[in-house]
Amino acid sequence: MSRIGKKTVPVPNGVQVTIAGQTVKVKGPKGELSWTVAEEIEIRQEDGELVLAKKVETTRAQSMWGLSRTLVANMVTGVTDGYERTLELVGVGYRAAMKGQMLSMQLGFSHDVEIEAPAGVTFATPKQTEVKISGIDKQLVGETAARIRRIRPPEPYKGKGVRYAGEKVRRKEGKKK
Repeated sequence: MSRIGKKTVPVPNGVQVTIAGQTVKVKGPKGELSWTVAEEIEIRQEDGELVLAKKVETTRAQSMWGLSRTLVANMVTGVTDGYERTLELVGVGYRAAMKGQMLSMQLGFSHDVEIEAPAGVTFATPKQTEVKISGIDKQLVGETAARIRRIRPPEPYKGKGVRYAGEKVRRKEGKKK
């Protein structure tokens, strides 16, 4: 029995939820998101809450139940509060700056790395060594942060590279004489 799937998704004031067949559309102050729920899952709105239930008792339905509930809850949170990931640039000469809508970073390569923000994601650089990625779609914000980190992941000897804020990098001991 899914513990996550059993929970209802509260719908706060100012958020409109439209259910058309298996498609769920959530509209809030920050924007609008939609997602198609798996065929094995039934979704309905009751008393300002969204209730998800299994139509059939199969292993796939069991798996999709908790997933569907989490994705719908993430949509509701996204249109009300939004999501944000923070990246830190650690290294001598590593810095980031905004050039219009593009994020330009100097990461120790012979050239600047420029990244265009995907639709629905915004970049901000409050400090030269910090990049904030924000948007309403949790998956898209996380994927964008991971792509930026993948350009220069933190290395274990000096700890240089792009890391998530608060990420601990395991350091290795260097060569010995």
